[in-house]
Amino acid sequence: MSIQETASRLEAAVCSVVRGQPDVVRRVLACMISGGHVLLEDFPGTGKTTLAKAIAKAVGGARFKRVQFTPDLLPSDILGVSILDPRSQEFKFHPGPVFTDILLADEINRASPRTQSALLEAMGERQATIEGQRYDLDGLFFVIATQNPVEFRGTYPLPEAQMDRFAMQCSLGYVSAAEEAAILADQTETHPVEVLEPVATRDEILELMAAARKVRFSDELRHYVVALVGATRGNPAVQLAASPRASLALMKVSQALAIFEGRDFVSPELIQSVAADVIAHRMVLAPEAKYSGGNARQIVADLIEQIPVPA
Repeated sequence: MSIQETASRLEAAVCSVVRGQPDVVRRVLACMISGGHVLLEDFPGTGKTTLAKAIAKAVGGARFKRVQFTPDLLPSDILGVSILDPRSQEFKFHPGPVFTDILLADEINRASPRTQSALLEAMGERQATIEGQRYDLDGLFFVIATQNPVEFRGTYPLPEAQMDRFAMQCSLGYVSAAEEAAILADQTETHPVEVLEPVATRDEILELMAAARKVRFSDELRHYVVALVGATRGNPAVQLAASPRASLALMKVSQALAIFEGRDFVSPELIQSVAADVIAHRMVLAPEAKYSGGNARQIVADLIEQIPVPA
């Protein structure tokens, strides 16, 4: 079965559960295939957790762990801890939920910065250093984190360094009235995610990831990506601009998205379609821009209009 068919099956399966959000589903799946991680920021009840569970169910053989972040959560609750075995009188390491294929970090901003930082090394380097010992994480390690953008009591904003570890930040938003009625019909007897069958194996996802890295990305587009991300630096409305990590993420996500489009090359339009999701959350606006109603995603949209597109 071809790479394109695998990607199409995976997308169709997740869309059968997450109604009315085909664009977001495709971008989140492309983020996974690119080897990145995604932050879903949206209102409660819009399907953030359902999306994560649907992706996990659609991938046969994939391990899935969910961590509900709370203020009393400790780093060891995520990474794992060594416990003394009374029979052998030796400490035995018990891996935490980070040792999985797909990790749902639910309401990540409710945990303390100390606990949030436990994910930094894992997300950035696919490894975890625990009690001086380094543990490598598997090739399929995908973090889906969620947070509520309007509730601030008992929350800790994610530091810029951790925001930079997320390849993308997406929002689901509310669906149309017709789609919401279809959601009610789908859940009359049971939740569709409970009956979702795997449509791709873990090995097939790894093959998709390998195929994405081989999608052609021309030198002209590399310079275009660098120009687009670099334009955030020196912008008077931006206090903290996007780093080269944003350029890398934009290239890799675009390559993965090309597979879902059935292409073996990346076009400028694909880059533009995910640029705001990849770049905006990494930027910190200058105070005067923030208080005058500035918006990071709008700044990216303006840059797309200003930067010349390769011929």
